[in-house]
Amino acid sequence: MYTTVQARELALLSRVLSRQIGLLIDRKGRVQTVIVGEAGSLYIPELPRGRSSAERLRGLRLLHTHLSPDGINQEDLMDMLFLRLDAVVVLTVSALGEPMQWQGAHLLPQTLSQAEAGQSHHVEPFRPWDQTNASFAAIAVALEEEFARNGDGVSTASEKPRALLISVGTPSRVLQERNLDELAELAHTVGLDVAGRIVQRVAQVNPRSILGKGKMAELEVLALQGNASLLVFDGELSPAQLHTLSDITERKVIDRTQLILDIFAQHAQSRAGKLQVELAQLRYTLPRLAGKNRAMDRLMGGIGGRGPGETKLETDRRKLRERMTHIRKDLERLRQQRAFIRSRRSRVGIPLAALIGYTNAGKSTLLNKLTRSSVLTENKLFATLDPTTRRLRFPSEREIILADTVGFIRNLPQELMDAFHATLEELESADLFIHVADAAHEDMQQQINAVEAILEDMQLHHVPRVLVLNKWDLLNAAARDDLAEAFPHALAISASNGSGCTILLEELDRRLLSASHLRGA
Repeated sequence: MYTTVQARELALLSRVLSRQIGLLIDRKGRVQTVIVGEAGSLYIPELPRGRSSAERLRGLRLLHTHLSPDGINQEDLMDMLFLRLDAVVVLTVSALGEPMQWQGAHLLPQTLSQAEAGQSHHVEPFRPWDQTNASFAAIAVALEEEFARNGDGVSTASEKPRALLISVGTPSRVLQERNLDELAELAHTVGLDVAGRIVQRVAQVNPRSILGKGKMAELEVLALQGNASLLVFDGELSPAQLHTLSDITERKVIDRTQLILDIFAQHAQSRAGKLQVELAQLRYTLPRLAGKNRAMDRLMGGIGGRGPGETKLETDRRKLRERMTHIRKDLERLRQQRAFIRSRRSRVGIPLAALIGYTNAGKSTLLNKLTRSSVLTENKLFATLDPTTRRLRFPSEREIILADTVGFIRNLPQELMDAFHATLEELESADLFIHVADAAHEDMQQQINAVEAILEDMQLHHVPRVLVLNKWDLLNAAARDDLAEAFPHALAISASNGSGCTILLEELDRRLLSASHLRGA
C-alpha cells in the first residue's frame, strides 16, 4: 500500500507545510503524481482520461494526509467514485508531524437495490500507520472482474456503446417509465445498448444541476456496474445543467435532443435533409459552447489587433453563425424549388395526400403497399427522414400524389421544428392528411395526441384527415373491439399484409372525388 519511509516523510512534510499532501500511486507502487492541497482539503487536478473499458477503474489509488484525527470524509468518497480510483487512503498526522493511523476505502460491486440504499463503497476501520498489509491493487483487480461479470462479461471493444437512461422530472413514475421506454428505442436506433435506467420524481427540477452530487454518485456506481460509458437524460438539458453534469462525471452526458439529432444525421440522405440536420445541430450547439472547453478561453492573437483581441470562444460562435446563415440561404433556394414544383402540381390539378403520424407507426410500409414502391422501411424510429412522393391512380381514373413525411414524436425539439421547416412545408400544401397510428402500441392515444398537438402548433389542424389504425393484425379480438368502440370512424388496416388497404383506397377516392371539396371550408 505504502512504505513506512513514505509515511514518515509524507507526515512530516504535511505538518511543516500545514497542508494536506497526496500521492497518486499506480498498481506497481509507483508514484505518478504529487498533490499539495490546503489545510483542510485536497484538490485533485484534471487527470488523463480513464482506461479503455467503462467497467475498469483508473489504476491509481490516492494516499493523502489529514492534519486532524478525522478519517475518510464524504469529499474523499466522491473523489474516489467520480474519478474511478482504485482506492482512497487517509493517513492522519500528529501535531509533531508523525504518522498516526490510516483508513482506506474502495468501491463495491452492487445490485440496483443496493445502489438505491447507498451501499456503493466499503470503508476500512482505522489501523496503526505501520500495519500496511492491505492489498488495494488486488482488490481493484477483483472489483474490475466483478464489474465485468455484472456487465455480462463482454468486452466493450467488441460490442455497442452502453448507456444508462435517466429520467428526472415532475410526472408520475408510470409516465416517466413509459418515456424511458421510448428513450430506449431511440438509443437502440442510434446504436446504443441500454445498461440500465433510473427514475427520480421531484417536486421541481433543479435548473442548474438537475441532480445533486449524492444522486449522481448513485448513477456513477450503476454506470460502472453496467459498463456504461454514456449517461442519457430524457428531455433536454439546459447549457448550465449539461456543463454541471460534465464537470461532475467523466462519462459522456447527452440528452434526448442530441439522441434524436444523431438519428437524423444517420438517416439523412438528400442534400436538403443533410443541410437541415446540420442546421438543427448548430442551433443546438451554439448556446452550449460557453465553458465547453477550457481551450476556448485562450485568446487568439492577430497583427493589428487592439486590446485583447477575439477569444477562441467568440471565433467559434462567429463561425457557427456564418455557417448557419449559409445553410439557411441554401435551404431557401431548395424551398423555392419545392414551391415551384408544388405550384406546377397545383396547376395540373392533382391533389396531395400526406402520410403523417408518430415515428415508426408504419407510414413508409403503407406507402409501399398502396403504390407498389420500395421506400426504405425499418422497425426503427425515424427510419424515414427525407420526404418521398409517389403517384397513386384509382380505378375511377383519378390520381393523387401520396407523400411520406418524417415521423413525429412527443416534445419534438424546437431546433428540429425550425430546421425542418422546408420539409414540413410539404404538409402545408396537402389537401388531406392520412394519420397513421400504431394500434399495437400501448401508448397509441398519447401518440395520437402528440401528433395532433404538433399539427396545432403548425396551424394545420384545419386540414381534413383520415385516421388509420395500422398493425391491426397484431391485436387480439378484445383489443380490436375496444379500439373499434373508442375510434368508430377510424379505418383498421395492416400495411404489412395489405388487409384493409382496399377500404382505405375507397375512402381516399371518395374524399378526393372533387377538388373543390378537398379543404372542406
